[in-house]
Amino acid sequence: MFYLIVVTILWAFSFSLIGEYLMGLDKYFLVFVRIALAAALFIPFTKFKGVPLSLQFQLLLIGSVQIGIMYLFLYHSYSFLSVPEILLFTIFTPFYVTLIYDILAKRFHSLYLISAAIAVLGAFIIRYDNVSNEFLTGFLLIQAANICFAAGQSAYKYVIEKRHGFEQKEIFGYFHFGALIVTSLAFFAFGDFEKTTPSSLQWLILAWLGLAASGVGYFLWNKGATMVDAGVLGIMNNALIPAGLIVNIAIWGKVENYATLTVGTIVILFSLWLHAKLIKRYKSTCQGKTC
Repeated sequence: MFYLIVVTILWAFSFSLIGEYLMGLDKYFLVFVRIALAAALFIPFTKFKGVPLSLQFQLLLIGSVQIGIMYLFLYHSYSFLSVPEILLFTIFTPFYVTLIYDILAKRFHSLYLISAAIAVLGAFIIRYDNVSNEFLTGFLLIQAANICFAAGQSAYKYVIEKRHGFEQKEIFGYFHFGALIVTSLAFFAFGDFEKTTPSSLQWLILAWLGLAASGVGYFLWNKGATMVDAGVLGIMNNALIPAGLIVNIAIWGKVENYATLTVGTIVILFSLWLHAKLIKRYKSTCQGKTC
C-alpha cells in the first residue's frame, strides 16, 4: 500500500506536465524518449543470465501493453481532452483491474466490484460537468489506455505471485524493454521528425517523466500491486484522480468545483475503508472452506 501511495503522489504531476508543456512535440517521440530513459535506468539492475525465457517473454509482453501501447493511446488523448477530463475518464480503471485479475486467477469476487464501484462514483462526482464536445474520441482513447494499464498491472501481479526466486528489480528491466520495442517501432513508423526538438525545459520534463515517473514509478507501482489484493489495487488507480486535480489546481490555477472535489475524494477514501472491511469479513466467512 505504501508503494502505491508514493507513486500516486509522484504521478499526480505527470498529467499536468504533459498537458501544459509537451503538446507541441510529436507524441510518438515523447513516448519513445520516456520509455527509452526508463529502460536505460534498469539496464544496470537487470539479470540477463539465468532468467527463464518464458518469464522474460511474459514481462516483455506485459510491459509492451501496460505502458508501451497504453502511452500511445494516452498521449493522443491530449489532442481531444483537457487534463481534468483525462483524469475523469480514468474512473473505470478499477473495474478493468478487478475483472482482468479475476479472469487470470479463474475466480470472481463480487465484493471487489462493490468497493470499486464506490470509488468510480467518487471519481465521477469530482468531474461530472464541463466535458468538451470532443469527449467521445477522447473517451475511447482513454478507455483503451485504461484497459492496457489494467491488463498489464493485473498480469504482472499474477505472474510475480506465481514465479519466485528473483528480486523484482533484477527482472523489471524486461518490462521496460518490452515497452521500448513497441514505442520505438511506433515512433520510426509514424513519428513526425520535424517535431522532435524539445527545449531545455522540455528535456528536463522528459527526463523527470522517463526516469522518475516511468522508471522508478512503474517499478514501485507494480511491486506494490503484488503486495495488495486486486480490490485495493483497483481503488488506488482512482486515487490518482483527486491527486492529479489538486496538482492541476494548485500549480496551474485551473478553476474547478472545490465542493465536488472534496466530496469525491471523501467517497474514494470511504471505498478504500469499506473494501478493507468487506474483505476481512469475506476471509473470515471463508476460513477453512473453498470460496
